Amino acid sequence: MAQTTAVHPVDEVPPVRQLAAFGLQHVLAMYAGAVAVPLIVGGAMKLSPADLAYLITADLLVCGIATLIQCVGFWRFGVRLPIMQGCTFAAVSPMVLIGTTGGGLPAIYGSVIVAGLAIMLLAPVFGTLLRFFPPLVTGTVILIIGISLLPVAGNWAAGGVGSADFGAPKNIALALFVLVVVLGVQRFAPAFLSRIAVLIGIGVGLAAAVPFGFTDFDGVGDADWVGISTPFHFGAPTFEFSAIVSMLVVALVTMTETTGDLIAVGEMTDRRIEPRSLSDGLRADGLSTVLGGVFNTFPYTAYAQNVGLVGMTRVRSRWVVATAGGILVLLGLLPKLGAVVAAVPAPVLGGAGLVMFGTVAASGLRTLTQVDFKGNNNLTVVAVSVAMGVLPVGVPTIYEKFPDWFQTVMNSGISAGCLTAIALNLLFNHLPAKAGSAAPELDGLAGGGTEEGVEKSREEVV
Repeated sequence: MAQTTAVHPVDEVPPVRQLAAFGLQHVLAMYAGAVAVPLIVGGAMKLSPADLAYLITADLLVCGIATLIQCVGFWRFGVRLPIMQGCTFAAVSPMVLIGTTGGGLPAIYGSVIVAGLAIMLLAPVFGTLLRFFPPLVTGTVILIIGISLLPVAGNWAAGGVGSADFGAPKNIALALFVLVVVLGVQRFAPAFLSRIAVLIGIGVGLAAAVPFGFTDFDGVGDADWVGISTPFHFGAPTFEFSAIVSMLVVALVTMTETTGDLIAVGEMTDRRIEPRSLSDGLRADGLSTVLGGVFNTFPYTAYAQNVGLVGMTRVRSRWVVATAGGILVLLGLLPKLGAVVAAVPAPVLGGAGLVMFGTVAASGLRTLTQVDFKGNNNLTVVAVSVAMGVLPVGVPTIYEKFPDWFQTVMNSGISAGCLTAIALNLLFNHLPAKAGSAAPELDGLAGGGTEEGVEKSREEVV
């Protein structure tokens, strides 16, 4: 009898109707974040409305291409996991500084191209560092990712940063309504519908928002039907040393963040990241960033909000996210469709985001259950790393007196927490233990040097 090889859930191809629904759900989850970067950078540079619209459509187009590269992959490019790609917020401050101090968009794009090439060259080096990401570190990083994203959901629920009615009770009420719908669908609806609970919640929330005046569809009528992004639309790139240096720092930050996101999705999909696949994923990031510099947009990284959606829905197929990438390409080529999606009110996204981002944090806690906290310093590693990761989230101006390169690294709670977790794991679990020190069992608050539950393979951890 012929034996059929079982297909891993990551490689399964759902029916077309499910692909479309699941893919659209991923697009809605990341759309606000995707368009925020070009809006912030373009607004700071006082670009015209036409140029702002061009930046947004170019960003959506390259977001889709980058997602397809990451999910489908070719040769040594792409991790081949359900990973959504989008513009990184770590690059916003450096790009605004470059763009407003005389360099303009050409200097931004020159530095972005160099950063993308650097990421591709450094990808194999990062792949060899995977042994420094045991469950202790990965669980902590995933927890920090979730906690860092929760304020984003909170700002959406309140109406969106900068909105005139920020924090109005009607905004909070709409967000809570969407949250209740998502939870109700997930608990009581049939299996298929429960997997698109976020999409249903956003749809119901949008329908409820229309009669109360939350939505503004004026932008749909003003948008063009077709728009094509051409290379170097704003002029040939220029390569300025200071701009390149600042963007290289951003590249290291985004590589660290992407590593955490890839490991998180690997844990959720039961296809754990290996050094080769990590290198392939980072190499895809670098290629997408180069494309961003060529096609008038910005550096790209894995989007953590979609990591939460994978964990919440338990839909692990990479082809679902590849479909989302195809939808983004369409939105980039058809600006009128993009304007329709952009009309979804921020409170609707906030209600759904509370569930998704909380799921990321809960997944980190689940990974940490694999770690032994008895008679060692592992609890200290988690405690200090989470504190360092949450610090810039809770106090955004804490590092404003520091040099720009330091702010670029530490203002990202994800990179700050990740670097802290790696350093403390090396300090407590890789350096030789103190002579004659017997680690007392103080629930992980004391002891030194033991690696039990940290350096074991995940299959061996009890």
